[in-house]
Amino acid sequence: MSLEFEGQVVIVTGGSRGIGRAIVERFAAGGARVFFTFHQNGKAADEVAAATKAEAIQCAQDDAGAIEAAVEKIIAAAGKIDVLVNNAGITADMFLMLMPEEDWNRVIDTNLNGVYRWCKAVTRPMLRVRRGVIINLASIAGIIGVMGQTNYAASKGALLAFTRALAAELGSRNIRVNSVAPGFVETDMSARVPRQIKEKNLERILLKRFGRPEEIAAVVAFLASDAASYIMGQCVVVDGGLTATAA
Repeated sequence: MSLEFEGQVVIVTGGSRGIGRAIVERFAAGGARVFFTFHQNGKAADEVAAATKAEAIQCAQDDAGAIEAAVEKIIAAAGKIDVLVNNAGITADMFLMLMPEEDWNRVIDTNLNGVYRWCKAVTRPMLRVRRGVIINLASIAGIIGVMGQTNYAASKGALLAFTRALAAELGSRNIRVNSVAPGFVETDMSARVPRQIKEKNLERILLKRFGRPEEIAAVVAFLASDAASYIMGQCVVVDGGLTATAA
């Protein structure tokens, strides 16, 4: 077992299911002390914690006070934060003409504003030691048009710009900021994508299959590792070739 993250403290938001769980498992297997957040699914969070010895924290993306308190709790327990992985996100797909404003605001607040809140909370302790890694989970929806996902695409496209701007702010302090843009991955969230949209995109994926959560986790772990020490302000697309042939 590789222990390349031994002694490091990692936060993963939305770590109880899907890609988030795979990321928690990957860092835990690498020897890190992992803290992960969940919103409502306490049973799933308990399962991940038991399987990985990671520590679960219930925390909503829209609660700045709770996020700040979680960061303070982690620092009190572990003494530092080496890596933040912003994975938590939601979808509320609907054609724009039918989309309730509530769904628009909820997706933007969770996927974009939540990342802002977490990054703001960890930046000060990282600046204090002039070291850290922040990885934001974006999506190919923020790069190409995905029908019925204007709210989700807007949140993820903005996240790509946010990542570049934050990298420009923090790079001189040895805090690396990058993003990962998964394509279609077999998770509970992707299972809710309409079948016809999934089938249409499967035809365009060069590898002719959807991704697996552990494949995304492997890229996240690489970006957090010393092997990626000169990668900064970039987006790594992990989509099986879906966007490689996009017009």
